[in-house]
Amino acid sequence: MSDPAAVPKILQRPYRVRYLKLIAVFKILKGLFLLSLGISLIFLNSRTRWTDAISGWADDELLVVHSKTLHYLLNQLQHALIAGHLRATGLLALFYSAVLFTEGIGVYLQKRWAELLMIFATAALIPFEILHLSVKPSLGAAVVLAVNCFIVWFLYLVLRRKPNHPPAPVEREVAEIS
Repeated sequence: MSDPAAVPKILQRPYRVRYLKLIAVFKILKGLFLLSLGISLIFLNSRTRWTDAISGWADDELLVVHSKTLHYLLNQLQHALIAGHLRATGLLALFYSAVLFTEGIGVYLQKRWAELLMIFATAALIPFEILHLSVKPSLGAAVVLAVNCFIVWFLYLVLRRKPNHPPAPVEREVAEIS
């Protein structure tokens, strides 16, 4: 794979860097969304109208009318939220936003550890996205699933490549020029 012609075009340096930066920006934007969601959830306890709107959305999105078990679980969740667990959900969203920021910034800086972290974190969500898509098909869910599958596939190919060799020390280059 040292021959540039044998390397797929998507993995050649200018294209690879461009895709990595695009993926990083995508993850950072998701992190910003979760950050705002987490902050909102922490301060949502005093806003009952918002809580009712979110409950109605969750009822529609999760198809509660078709599942007595899910309906029971959501009732238990509602009781837990009344007990003050909404703040814990907000803190969890803040934690995951920190993970997304770490992934995004690390991949933007082309750190291999961040690419590996992103593969595992993104691949862990794919089964849930498939389940959601099978229960409630939508264009948005299909696009998110396709984007996350592309991210995992592309980062797998990036990690599988041999790392670039470090540049030669400056002293050696100066000695060769003289």
